[in-house]
Amino acid sequence: MKTVFQIILTIAILYLGYLVYDSINRPIQFQKEYNKRKEAVIKRLEEIRDVEVAYKSVYEKYTGSFDTLVNFLKNDSLPLVRKIGSLTDSMLEAGMTESKALALGIIKRDTIKVAVKDSLFKVDYPIDSLPYVPYSGGVKFELGAGVVKTGSGVKVHVFECKTPNNVFLKGLNKQEIINLNDKAVKLERYPGLKVGSLEEANNNAGNWE
Repeated sequence: MKTVFQIILTIAILYLGYLVYDSINRPIQFQKEYNKRKEAVIKRLEEIRDVEVAYKSVYEKYTGSFDTLVNFLKNDSLPLVRKIGSLTDSMLEAGMTESKALALGIIKRDTIKVAVKDSLFKVDYPIDSLPYVPYSGGVKFELGAGVVKTGSGVKVHVFECKTPNNVFLKGLNKQEIINLNDKAVKLERYPGLKVGSLEEANNNAGNWE
């Protein structure tokens, strides 16, 4: 009987030890995985921002369509000014301007077209993966575009791309995700990662910056 009690007591001690270890280790492991996934999602959001900015430079507005954005990245081009020659200090001191130098043929400026994908990314960049949230199992980012009016009455084109924590943290400890979301809500922040805003002109800032 004493042996049975000792065995049960040993099992109970080991179990309690495991619970203590898990309570300490679980948040550490969650934070480690969260940081890894967050970094990947931020990188993708920054890439989307780069393509949106390039798109606006050509079409003078942002797009809320990933189909349009991917097609732009695959098939469109950007104007690039090739500069040949430059004004010297003595020319500038003599009152020479770039427009005068161009007219006299002292310098040249040619506009050429460069493929968007070659301008923004490496040759082997997986363009079709752009809309998808890393670690989500195939879920797309939420993308929108529009126009907002500033306090001074100026209309500004804006875009917003975002994904909630629940999407890119899929498969991780549910309670830790709930805690993370609750903290964001209490601080009146978006419970996830996003770049840009459809409510204000924020210079396309990410909420991690």
